[in-house]
Amino acid sequence: MRVVTANVTGVRAAARRGGLGWLAGRAADVLCLQEVRASDGQLRDALGDAGLGDWHVAHTEAADRGRAGVAVVSRRQPLRVRADIGPEEFAASGRWVEVDLAAPCGVVTVASAYVPTGQAGTPRQLEKYRFLDALSARLAQWTAEDRHAVVTGDLNICHTEDDLRNWKGNRTKAGFLPGERAYFDRWFEMGDWVDVHRELHGPGPGPYTWWSWRGKAFDNDAGWRIDYHLASRRLAKLARSAVVGRAAAYDQRWSDHAAVTVDYDVG
Repeated sequence: MRVVTANVTGVRAAARRGGLGWLAGRAADVLCLQEVRASDGQLRDALGDAGLGDWHVAHTEAADRGRAGVAVVSRRQPLRVRADIGPEEFAASGRWVEVDLAAPCGVVTVASAYVPTGQAGTPRQLEKYRFLDALSARLAQWTAEDRHAVVTGDLNICHTEDDLRNWKGNRTKAGFLPGERAYFDRWFEMGDWVDVHRELHGPGPGPYTWWSWRGKAFDNDAGWRIDYHLASRRLAKLARSAVVGRAAAYDQRWSDHAAVTVDYDVG
């Protein structure tokens, strides 16, 4: 099962830049998208234009369509779709959708998540922590159920210094705050959840998955690794390869993020 996650930074803009065509060519079984920034109809039209019109779409729109929206697009029809991560404040935020998919190893749950960016010392950071609390609760539920499960997407946190080129200059900024990174520590320390890409790739620095559009960040590889596959230990054991789809050159970028592809040998 090939699962590709990509923050498309607006699905219609990504389509115009060739991004959906690129994703359609990845031979994926599941596409997890973040920052869709479109209505359900607009998303389906864009997928259809890219040759993905017969795929199954689980899409959570944001009340503010210009900012968020997540989707899981799969070749196989999901057994179940859930868009509720828990707290009512996130019900219309367009930041979570999960699907159950049938596989030879059993049911595999795949989620597409877009964690709030946050801003240190402001209510936006408190909102981010509340979302991470809700995510922690979902992971604990899946652990108790012994699921094959993976959370993919833009989690807006660099876990370690290996995940951020300029970590010294960002120690007090959202995305690399000790309180944010501690969530990853808790998820990983008991061994129930695995950062699949880091596990397969080994130590960094990088490879990064986000670079600012401004200046020479991309050319100098001054990036952040904020896009993940966080898999349950049962599913992580089945991961065989992980690749970051970094564009060959600045003018070939179709998003400020790079897609992350993981192949799982589910039988």
